[in-house]
Amino acid sequence: MASDPETGFASPANGNCAPGPGSDPENGGGPTTKTLARLCSRDEEERAAALEQLSQGVLVCLGLDPPGSTRLGKETLLHLLRLARSCPLREVRVRAIELLRAAQEQGVKVPRALASGPSAFIPAKQILKDGPDQDILIESFLSLGRVDHVTMVMALHPAYLSCFLRTQHALLEMDGPLPRHWRHYIAIMAAARHHCSYVVQQHSASFLEAGGDESWLSGLERAPAKLRGLNALNKLLAHRPWLITQLHIQELVYPGAELRWSLAELIHAVILMAHAHALCSFVWGCGLNPEPEHAGGHTFRPPSPGHPTRSPANEDGRQELADGAVEVEVLMKRMVELQEQQEEECTQEEMVTRFERERSESIPTALVRGAPPESLLHLMEDPDFRYEDFAPRGEQAPPTMRAQDYSWEDHGYSLVNRLLPDMGQLLDEKFQVVSNLTYHRMAMHEGVDTHTLRKALWNYIHCLYGIRYDDYDYGGVNVLLERSLKAFVKTMACHPEQTTAHIYHAFWRHFRHSEKVHANLIVLEARMQAALLYTLRAITHYMR
Repeated sequence: MASDPETGFASPANGNCAPGPGSDPENGGGPTTKTLARLCSRDEEERAAALEQLSQGVLVCLGLDPPGSTRLGKETLLHLLRLARSCPLREVRVRAIELLRAAQEQGVKVPRALASGPSAFIPAKQILKDGPDQDILIESFLSLGRVDHVTMVMALHPAYLSCFLRTQHALLEMDGPLPRHWRHYIAIMAAARHHCSYVVQQHSASFLEAGGDESWLSGLERAPAKLRGLNALNKLLAHRPWLITQLHIQELVYPGAELRWSLAELIHAVILMAHAHALCSFVWGCGLNPEPEHAGGHTFRPPSPGHPTRSPANEDGRQELADGAVEVEVLMKRMVELQEQQEEECTQEEMVTRFERERSESIPTALVRGAPPESLLHLMEDPDFRYEDFAPRGEQAPPTMRAQDYSWEDHGYSLVNRLLPDMGQLLDEKFQVVSNLTYHRMAMHEGVDTHTLRKALWNYIHCLYGIRYDDYDYGGVNVLLERSLKAFVKTMACHPEQTTAHIYHAFWRHFRHSEKVHANLIVLEARMQAALLYTLRAITHYMR
């Protein structure tokens, strides 16, 4: 049997070999999609039967039992790699490892992952562990058919992951005004703005599974004009949402507009874009590695001696134990002092001054990545359009959005629920969970009230987006958020594609990685809510 020297896949010289039972001729041999889907059955007996069928299909393809028919296809090998790396069901994971080993022993070049775990910043042993988080990973696998790197890292906070997955499923899969393949394409357009190959590849696969036209993925010009009409709104939502006005809405939904969007369609598209933009912040902020089946996530070449699989460096920039303990003690003392000071009266004028000082503070972001990679450039227009400080020096700043004038609780929630039933409730639950999420601990200390720190983080992100809360003293932001933390948060919220391991490791040097992931979740949700507020306000003004 002739095979490709790089991959070991069947070549056309195989002729018309009949596939064995449970194999898929469309995949060059290997298990069928139906067989793989049955691995996610909630019925243990059906899962066991599917696992046996998977094994038999692979062994038949290898010519082991009975002798030979076809070779394994690339998709099958990558699917086995994914199961071997991330399936939370031990029996499935072990069998996938055994099947890959059997294929290798038969001379098939099998793929291997290029990274040791989901994150380039967080040691795999802190994420890939058995324990209380396994239940939610198993539920994710049974519901979605996979456990991706986003899910594995978010599982450090199971309460949040549950509502995140519910919201994402409703946005992408449940009944709604937009076709499923359009939803994934809109997410692709959004993720390209932040140069996020991870999210683009995830949605590209889902777009094709939903029946999308593959030619659309080769460039925006191949997509329908109606979808391309979102480009202006997409770039503003991603980089400068405060510039969105009712005129942008009118251009898309006005009755006389060409290729008109309904308000329900538009609100669905807006939430999809905001969701994808915010998810890019999380992906970059946690240093997520490509999935094993992604381009850049695997290789068919054997490892070179002395070149182990990539993993986060052992030296993560933390100081010695004593130094770290001092930093945490100082922060805890500041939190207590701030709570005591909040009882003192402060004039409204002074509150506004402190907000403006925080908003215009210079926190430079290092430019470590310039133009988008070639693989994404064809999926975006105006790639040079980026975030600019809300109040650039020497220029007239746009007016501040006062939360009292337009807020999620009083205005945005009801508008979303009216135009896209139940979505307002799902988003609100997600915002509430991340705002209230606490384990009453901080670094090595237990029984700590972290409310003031969490609130300072949320309000600082909204401050970067020009949103001010009249009843919040922004002096607290400067007290609680060290400059290295501000640099990380601003980069994640405004320039996520510029995130590096250095700025991740530079802040909260003595905190757990799970606490840094918690900070990432706050950035994700605060950023998403800020972008939505500006767009929902523009829709409200249009509807008046």
